Amino acid sequence: MITEQESRVAVEAITLMLARELRGRDITVNTVAPGPIATSPFFNGKSDELVQRIASEPPLERLGEPADVAEIVSFLAGPGRWVNGQVIPVNGGAI
Repeated sequence: MITEQESRVAVEAITLMLARELRGRDITVNTVAPGPIATSPFFNGKSDELVQRIASEPPLERLGEPADVAEIVSFLAGPGRWVNGQVIPVNGGAI
């Protein structure tokens, strides 16, 4: 069974490999790595106490919203075209 950490490392490696492999084609490859985002799959099975604890961890002291992730994706697809082969954490500063 593959662990979450192993999956994360594999995605990071594939991101860099594809960015290099697609060189010269005006295609950028990046990975957006969201933290806890306030969506129904996130809330599913979690107590209110656990949700509050997770929400208080980032310096922004809130869960991310889908729009927070969408803004980064939009940036990477538009004016952020010089960013390539990167993993962008979108987690409000949570560690």
